[in-house]
Amino acid sequence: MKFTLSWLSDHLETSASVTEIAEALTDLGLEVEGVEDPAEQLAPFRICRVIEAVQHPNADRLRVCRVATYPGGPGSEMVEVQVVCGAPNARTGLVGVFAPAGTHVPGTGVDLKPGNIRGVDSNGMLCSERELMLSDDHNGIIDLPEDAPLGARFIDWRGLNDPVIEVKVTPNRPDALGIRGIARDLAARGLGKLKPLDIAPVAGGFDSPIAVQIDPALKAKGCPHFAGRVIRGVTNGPSPDWLQKRLKAIGLRPISALVDITNFFTYALNRPLHVFDADKVAGGSLRIHPAAGGEEFLALDGKTYTLAAGQMVISDDAGVESLAGIMGGELSGCTPETVNVFLESAWWDPITIAATGRALKINSDARYRFERGVDPAFTLPGLELATQMVLDLCGGEASHVVQDGAALDTTRSYKLNPARVISLVGMDIPEAEQRRTLTALGFTLRGNDVTPPSWRPDVLGDADLVEEVARVASLSRLKGAPMKRGTPGVPKPILTPLQQREKAARRTIAALGYNECVTYSFIDAKAATLFGGGSEAVRVENPISSEMSHLRPDLLPGLLAAAARNQARGFMDLALFEVGPAFQGGEPGEQHLQATGLLVGASAARDPHGSRRAVDVYDAKADAEAVLAALGAPARAQISRKVAGWWHPGRSGAIGLGPNTMATFGEIHPRILREMDVKGPAVAFTVLVANVPAPKVKTPTRPALAISDLQAVDRDFAFVVDAGVEALTAVNAALGADKALIESVRVFDQFTGDKAEAQMGAGKKSIALTVRLQPTASTLTDAEIEAVSAKIVEKVSKATGGTLRG
Repeated sequence: MKFTLSWLSDHLETSASVTEIAEALTDLGLEVEGVEDPAEQLAPFRICRVIEAVQHPNADRLRVCRVATYPGGPGSEMVEVQVVCGAPNARTGLVGVFAPAGTHVPGTGVDLKPGNIRGVDSNGMLCSERELMLSDDHNGIIDLPEDAPLGARFIDWRGLNDPVIEVKVTPNRPDALGIRGIARDLAARGLGKLKPLDIAPVAGGFDSPIAVQIDPALKAKGCPHFAGRVIRGVTNGPSPDWLQKRLKAIGLRPISALVDITNFFTYALNRPLHVFDADKVAGGSLRIHPAAGGEEFLALDGKTYTLAAGQMVISDDAGVESLAGIMGGELSGCTPETVNVFLESAWWDPITIAATGRALKINSDARYRFERGVDPAFTLPGLELATQMVLDLCGGEASHVVQDGAALDTTRSYKLNPARVISLVGMDIPEAEQRRTLTALGFTLRGNDVTPPSWRPDVLGDADLVEEVARVASLSRLKGAPMKRGTPGVPKPILTPLQQREKAARRTIAALGYNECVTYSFIDAKAATLFGGGSEAVRVENPISSEMSHLRPDLLPGLLAAAARNQARGFMDLALFEVGPAFQGGEPGEQHLQATGLLVGASAARDPHGSRRAVDVYDAKADAEAVLAALGAPARAQISRKVAGWWHPGRSGAIGLGPNTMATFGEIHPRILREMDVKGPAVAFTVLVANVPAPKVKTPTRPALAISDLQAVDRDFAFVVDAGVEALTAVNAALGADKALIESVRVFDQFTGDKAEAQMGAGKKSIALTVRLQPTASTLTDAEIEAVSAKIVEKVSKATGGTLRG
């Protein structure tokens, strides 16, 4: 949103500088993106007189000019400068614009330097309008009237010293898309006084020959109010210089008086309008209705659009004349020959306008404003003001107003609670100041009932009233203060146990060398089905795309998709992880927290030492156990083979306590890798964070370190068992021999294959275990060690059916 300082002054009586205004706007929430001050570029250009212009001795098209300049301004001492000029209108006595050496010329981007042109010295330049970026005219230098003050700055004499301010308007502030809305905020801040807006109805002299009608299907929502009137006998020439200057300053191209008037109201009062050539309207009626679909529409941008069914249009008897609230049509557009016009002012539904504009890919100032929300109560006042300007600038006679529908009733009220400013924002603002602020912003107060103005659709609750008061008072007034001390002692932890575990899981996996991913919670139906989801309960009604149609049942689909994208770009060895929710249903609470890691490719980079190998199930198992340990899971958990269908059935497992599964690890099923376009090998683990048992002692501090200063004893055992016996069976049996004394059991060797069967018999293998005994009361005697060893042999033999290897 751009506006000039002089344009702002039409609505705000202020003595504030541009710098003060820019700082206040940013502080009010209307961030200033830039200020263009013409004085910075055009200040060196001053009015001069050509004392003498003679033919260049060495060039037919050049003249040597003696130029009288006044560097100190009007009335200062004259300085004569020689300039070589190629303009055809350079002549003795011409009053023009001079740029001395050292000046940057914005139209050409050149920094002037003293030069020698065909043997004649030249020290400066006589400028054209294009070189000062005033127009594209470069046929000659600027020719000013004889009475132009010599030595004066050209921008001051021409009225170009008008800074342009550009403001970034957030979507919730449509009122700030008009200069008056910005002026209202500044007045509320105290930077001036908002000038009154006088709206005098224009008396119609005849009945409008063009009627208007809103289709009943649209009156309830799409277009509740449409108004207009015919103005006959207008002269549609160029708009006056003051209007053209304002439009040019904010980057708009003046077209004609009628079109420029509509652009003026769009930016000044956030009231988009449209002007039809009344003589081109067929049938004497304009109808607002939904398109049937398939109509061809030639818009003012010169493009032809094919309309879809339901898109809102304005038609006469000949067909579509305007795309409602977005852009007018070429066939009914105004030209220099236009003498009779129909001036339209309407209110259009923001959602309908946004959907149509997005579908047709049309961007216009009208669409930008209507889809954010235009003041519905200003439809008729805006029409009256625009009518008066048309009569003032173009002449003519206005008809009576014709309209269909009525302005939307946006009346609503909220309670003002002065104490909420302290509780919500932390600022102590007197009640009188709060009431003054809201009144200045256009709110109506009746006791503590506050009614927002019709141009503020973003105010939807009492908290919004607090926000208005706080931003006008300036949030920069907030002062830091220490938090109030509670009861003495150690404060309760802020994070919940689940949040603490989530943090611990994320840090642990990252420390293991994984790279964190943040993927969408939505995946496509095919991927969801592969991982046990894809039901109607988790289908999204209005997905962003077909690839985000369902809530994810697991984190693995997103990680595998990320791995596939990386592999497609040449990154084959990957370690990715994510901590986030997975969904078993679409209702609140039907989700659970997962910490999932994925390893793809090799475990190390290629090197001459042969340490590179493919990742395997034991990599995933080790990392899953590391995460569980960080979460405080018991060390003695069981491993089962009951896993979901996306895991490899023979190379995966689930870690749990009884029926409670804490984690799953293993290779990804080859079928899943093919479907997800991932080149294996790929292993993964998933930790169900909430399923890890909570510690028995719940304190915010770490438990005391339990360590024995007595010597531990390690004993090795080798058992001959059937080849199908799992090593874990032997380990669990050994652990159960004496839970108080046995600290750990691990497998350190496994003898299998033909040589093993040759020594121990067909279908046999050897499993070797190391058992660590850790006493806590006294040093173990030989008898105690032998007793425990015998119990270990007994337990393992009974569980596996094996025997102690001799």
